[in-house]
Amino acid sequence: MTYHVVVHKDPGSTYGVTVPDLPGCFSGGDTFEEALSSVKEAIQGHIHVMVMEGYPIPEKRPLNEHKANEDFAGGTWATISVDVSAISANPTPSRL
Repeated sequence: MTYHVVVHKDPGSTYGVTVPDLPGCFSGGDTFEEALSSVKEAIQGHIHVMVMEGYPIPEKRPLNEHKANEDFAGGTWATISVDVSAISANPTPSRL
């Protein structure tokens, strides 16, 4: 599965990464590469929790739609591939 992500960096801060198609899913890193690597783990964890809790995985929207969103202005876009097949195949029911 692939997701579009947007990377931001303010002066004096680390890199922050947001996954627009997965509200609440974000990550970061000291370098651009580290931020992209860590967001893979964040996506997998986010989807895992959604599956465990019985929430539907949001449909992905086109990149142009995300780029038009002012919340993501000035960011650098990337596409991240993650393997979520093991997560989707064996969901564990929530124990809450």
